[in-house]
Amino acid sequence: QAQLVESGGGLVQAGGSLRLSCAASGPIGSSYAMGWFRQAPGKEREFVAGIGWTTPSTYYDDSVKGRFTISRGNARDTVYLQMNSLKPEDTAVYYCAAGRNLPTADYWGQGTQVTVSS
Repeated sequence: QAQLVESGGGLVQAGGSLRLSCAASGPIGSSYAMGWFRQAPGKEREFVAGIGWTTPSTYYDDSVKGRFTISRGNARDTVYLQMNSLKPEDTAVYYCAAGRNLPTADYWGQGTQVTVSS
């Protein structure tokens, strides 16, 4: 069974930055893309950003384009989400995910809380 472990969440003021990390282990190979989703209180979980396993292709929701950057570590089993110019509406639990056909995910992390104060 694959395992995804997120870290890096926290409390930041509006305009600040945070970097989330996701470490993947288990049977996640070249057929999987990886991505980040978020779920705010009272809202459905939504796709934020995705990246291919063997290609550098990246995908972003319009709400984060130009502010967030998804990338992979050199070992390819770590994915990062650099979040800049954070807004209060970015407040949510952020989840790492892996899937053969994102935004449909096969595996989920446990989530990490990001809170942006105004």
